[in-house]
Formats: sequence, structure tokens, C-alpha cells
Amino acid sequence: MTLRYSRVIPAAVLLILAVVGILLLELPAKEVEATPEHMYGIVLDAGSSHTSMFIYKWPAGKENDTGIVTEHSQCHAEGGGISSYAGVRGGAAKSLKSCLDKAVKDIPKSRHNQTPLYLGATAGMRLLKIDNATETERILKEVENKLRSYPFNFKEATILSGRHEGAYGWVTVNYLQENFAKYGFAGRWQNPGRKTTGALDLGGASTQITFQTSDKVEDGDNMMELKLYGRSYRLYTQSFLCYGQDQFLRKLLAHLIETQGVKPQVFHPCYPKQFKMSIKLGMDVFDSPCTKSHKPAKFDPQMSVTVVGTGDYQSCQTAVMKMFSFDNCSYSKCSFDGIFQPSLKGNFMAFSAFFFTVRNLFNLNNITIASPSKMEAAVQYVCNMTISEITAKTKQPEKYTKNMCVISLFIKVLLTQGFRFDELSLPSISFQEKVEGASVGWSLGCMLSLSNMVPAESLSLMKALPPGPWAGILFLFIALLLFALGYLLISLFNTRNKDGPV
Repeated sequence: MTLRYSRVIPAAVLLILAVVGILLLELPAKEVEATPEHMYGIVLDAGSSHTSMFIYKWPAGKENDTGIVTEHSQCHAEGGGISSYAGVRGGAAKSLKSCLDKAVKDIPKSRHNQTPLYLGATAGMRLLKIDNATETERILKEVENKLRSYPFNFKEATILSGRHEGAYGWVTVNYLQENFAKYGFAGRWQNPGRKTTGALDLGGASTQITFQTSDKVEDGDNMMELKLYGRSYRLYTQSFLCYGQDQFLRKLLAHLIETQGVKPQVFHPCYPKQFKMSIKLGMDVFDSPCTKSHKPAKFDPQMSVTVVGTGDYQSCQTAVMKMFSFDNCSYSKCSFDGIFQPSLKGNFMAFSAFFFTVRNLFNLNNITIASPSKMEAAVQYVCNMTISEITAKTKQPEKYTKNMCVISLFIKVLLTQGFRFDELSLPSISFQEKVEGASVGWSLGCMLSLSNMVPAESLSLMKALPPGPWAGILFLFIALLLFALGYLLISLFNTRNKDGPV
């Protein structure tokens, strides 16, 4: 009898241990919410002068169908914008390679096929489409094929409309200011119910103004409605093609040539005294849809012309003003060129070239742009400087400093007489490049909208132990239970056979 128990007891102990272990894992374990992995998205901003890639990420569980997006990393592609590769086969695709290779490394491999990839081309490609629609389609197809060759979830390579560019910029501004959603002390995302901020964007080929309005939008092309974080927003948005800083410089130069005639020298009142540069009439001036109205009937595109700066502020202002049309408004109110604009409301953020120009103004004369009169004083001060004085003070190369007067004056006229900012509303503009470490531009706003295209992953339920180790330990206890049962049965069977029938 003692021998029988000596064999059964170890098996029973093992059995009890296995059962207790399984119960400890299953019964008292508290189920907790586990934060799912991040989702990722890639937006390529194919601007008129260059292409930038932004990688964004957000928790797989989303807030009101829109991801809480942060900037993960960015990359600036080599060379010019994709529109600059017109006639250069393979050039646009090749320019994107280094940034796309970086994206493959930056994003976890497990998320590659779920990462939406989007390229939005802006005003540079809009202009090329006007000039050469066939070449535009070829470049887009070339770029699309390149993007499809990467392991991401390619969505689209398209030319972004001016309205969407403006609206996405507005979304970025308000998202970064936490006007849509804010992470509260309770550890939950909340809608703070704040007033929104208008957006002012200035690129190389176009400028955009976007703000929320309750006024009647008399031109339906200027209205957009967006839904973000469970709320609807009614926007006024307008993009002015050919009023980006690069194309405006072309337009102004074309106007001066038209006025003075096609000669070996053209005098430019907006360039500093002592400044000279040589240009080609074709590639540097008239090879753009923006200068079509100023193009001479006959001229040699290969002709070189010397541009001579005269540094004449008043003449410069007169020439810049002629680039805008403030007449012929068929609505109750307009900005310029006959475009409807409701009354300005609330605060604004100006970014891109707006920011860099105002920063240069401040660095040159320490005048804060707090009113139209102060802006006038700051611009006039810069326009009276020589090229050597500006270069010495800013420590920037001449290719940038030569334009500081003309771009500053252009922005002054655009803001105060074009968009109608006055003594009361101009101080409401903050000029910024980044907010909370994220770049201000249309791409983040685009990603917020695109994130609706990615299925949300709900928070997973897990035990107090991570799923992997918990499953492993449970398996060991089950194996121990089966072993103990087997050992117990064999021991009982052997003991019975040895004792024989009673």
C-alpha cells in the first residue's frame, strides 16, 4: 500500500501544480488595453522648385476616423521640382530615389504594405500642364511607376488643385495649434472648441489664402467643406497662380522689358544699386505661361540681356503695383484680379516664403511687422541698401540677397492691398516655419485627410503579461498537466497490475 501511494503522490503534486498554474494565468489575470502599433503615411510635396518627402505616423486606433498624426521624418529630394524635368526622360523619377530609399529604412518593414504613399504636385506642374499637357502626363506616369516599384501602398500621384493646397495648409496650421484635438489630463483626446486660424502660403509659383467664414461665399469655387475629428468646417480658399515668388519675379521682369523695349540692358528699380546679372530672354523670362501677356511679338529666346539694379523704392513700388489688378470686381468685395474675398476673420499664420522674407526683414533692420506702417518702413529700409550691404549683413549669397527688396515689397502689397490686411488685422498674422517641431505646409493636412483611407486597428485586449510570454507559459503548464495526468494513470495502472486481483 505504501508503495502504491509513493508512486501516485508525485503525479498528483504535478497535476495540482499544473492546474494552479493555469488558474493563476487565467482567472485572476486582468485584461488591459494595449496600444496598437503605429501606422505610417508618406506624402511627397512636389513643388515648383523642389520636392520634399514627409513621413508621418499615428496610433492605429484613430480619433473620430482621423489619425492623430505626427511628423516622423523628412527628406529633401535632389535637384529641382519634377516640372523642371520636362523633356528629360527618367529625370523626375530618379530625383525621388534617395528619399524613397530613406522611407524604406525609416518605416518598420511590417508596416510597408499598409503605408499609404501619395505624391501631390503643386503650381509648377499646374503651369506645365497649361504649357505642355502631354509632357505633364508623361512626368506623372514616370513618377507613378517609380512610386509603385516600392513596397508601400501607392495611392496617387496627381496635380493638387490650388483649392486643395490652400485647404490642406489650413488643416495643418490648425492641427498643429491643437484647435481640432488636444490630449487632455484624463489621457483622452478632446475637442477644445477653439476658434480656427487662417492660413497664408507663399510658394514658388502660387500663393494661397484660406480661412473659416460664416459669410456668404459669392463664388462657389472659393468654398470648401471639411470634416475633421467629428466636426464640419466651412472654408473660403483661393489660390493665385503666377503669384508665387519665382513666377512673380518673372512677371515683373517681363513687364520691365515690355516697357523699356528689348535691349541689351534693362534697368530694374527693385534690384539693389551696384547689382548686375545676365539673363536669357527665353528660359529666364518668357518661357512661362505667367509672362505670356508681356511677351514681345518678336524676340530671340537666346538673346542675353544685362539686368542693372537702380535701387529706386518708389519706382519699384509702382512697378509691383502694376502686377495686380484692383479694378473690375463683379462681387460685393474682392481681393485682386476680380477674385471674391469675404471679410477677414480671426488670426492667421503665414508660412513658407512669407516666413523667410519677414525673418530677413527683421534681421536687416530689427523692425517687427506689427502694422502696415512698420512694414512699409522695414521694406523701404532694405530697398535703400546696396547689394554689398545686404550680403554683408545677412551672410547669404548674392543669389538670395538680390531679391530681398523686391520680394519684401511684393509681400507688403500682397498682404495690405491684395488680401486687405489693415492696422487691426495685420498684427493678427504670425509668421512661422514650424510648430512643435513639425513643418507647416499642405502635406500634413493632406495626411490627416488621407489617414481616413487606412483601416483603424482597435485597441487589443491583452493579459498583464505581454501576449508572447503569456502564451508560452500557458503552453508549459498545459504540457505539465498532460504529463502529470499521463504519469498518474500509468502509475495507477502499474500499481494495480503488481498488486493483482483482490
